Amino acid sequence: MKKIAIVINILCIQTGLFAQSATIESKIDSVIKKFEVVGLSVAVVKKGKMIYTHSFGLKDIATQTPLNDSDIFRIASISKSFSATSILQLMETKKLSLQDDVSNLIGFKVRNPKFPEKVITLKMLLSHTSSINDSEGYFTLDAINPEKNINWAKCYSDYSPGENYKYCNLNFNILGTIIERISGERFDNYVKAHILDPLKLYGGYRVGVLDASKFVTLYEYNDTSFNKFTASPGAYNPRTKEIEEYIMGSSTPVFSPTGGMKISAVDLAKYMAMHMNFGKYNGKRIIKKKSAQLMQQPFWGGEEGYCLALQKTQKLISGKMLTGHTGSAYGLYSMLFFDPKEKFGIVVITNGCRPVYKNGFIQPLSEVVNLLYEDLIKQPAFKK
Repeated sequence: MKKIAIVINILCIQTGLFAQSATIESKIDSVIKKFEVVGLSVAVVKKGKMIYTHSFGLKDIATQTPLNDSDIFRIASISKSFSATSILQLMETKKLSLQDDVSNLIGFKVRNPKFPEKVITLKMLLSHTSSINDSEGYFTLDAINPEKNINWAKCYSDYSPGENYKYCNLNFNILGTIIERISGERFDNYVKAHILDPLKLYGGYRVGVLDASKFVTLYEYNDTSFNKFTASPGAYNPRTKEIEEYIMGSSTPVFSPTGGMKISAVDLAKYMAMHMNFGKYNGKRIIKKKSAQLMQQPFWGGEEGYCLALQKTQKLISGKMLTGHTGSAYGLYSMLFFDPKEKFGIVVITNGCRPVYKNGFIQPLSEVVNLLYEDLIKQPAFKK
């Protein structure tokens, strides 16, 4: 009789979990329909464990291929945190300091011409307080190199470095190049060897070495077009010729340290869990606790400010101070946010949707984050 009772109890728990899962998916399906979402992958971590993953909709419209949990996306600006993590690793080995002069690390002078005596530091690049801007582009470092671009001075804003915030992709392509110059390893190889492989994650910055069958097609939305979604093949440009002609310590923007990571929502959630646990996941330490805390400390904008390739916000889940980042490019929208105190985190990625914003966040993803929080974090998974 005792064995029968145990079996019944297990079945009740499983039935409850299945029912809850079905309810969550039904709610998310409603959001998908409301915002015309093409595909959506989600992953939820709680107390160090992956408690829920699911993929909705399509990986590719033309072939009507369903989206799968193992499929990989170009995640856009969440990629910046991989560069920041790498910088902190090099800092821990005493190869550089956050107060180092970027000019001494990059190989040419990096100075705002309006404030020539003010040193631009690594910390300023990481926190977007360098006064550098993207007005001359960011796909090559020639944009800001005085020896390569006669308009290099336009890359600098009118305020003194360290005295204001301006989100800038060029900051992180410079950082990626510094990682390469200091470590002696090509940027894509460094991130793979020192972050992805230790955490057993599949992904990377180099398209040519990844399984192309796993790439999720990204779609730009245009409500004035008959076919509202247009594929963006540029998201997975292998840049074969550029890599063949690669110059170490110079060509790094080819890999886009600022936005070029390709990874699944599930593996991104494992990486997120490492930061949530202050540098350690599944027994593997990637950065020291002190470094992880530094990376999560706001350096601009007060309590809800920008950290080092991460940001703080209470606007995503009301009343919860979350740490994380968003990404958007080629029609993709991504979101990674976690609470290091309550030990939960959520990753949500879509390959295309009707882009509506609320409180500074893409609304389809913020609604899904809140649904996952309410059903899987705030409420117990199942009560006997």
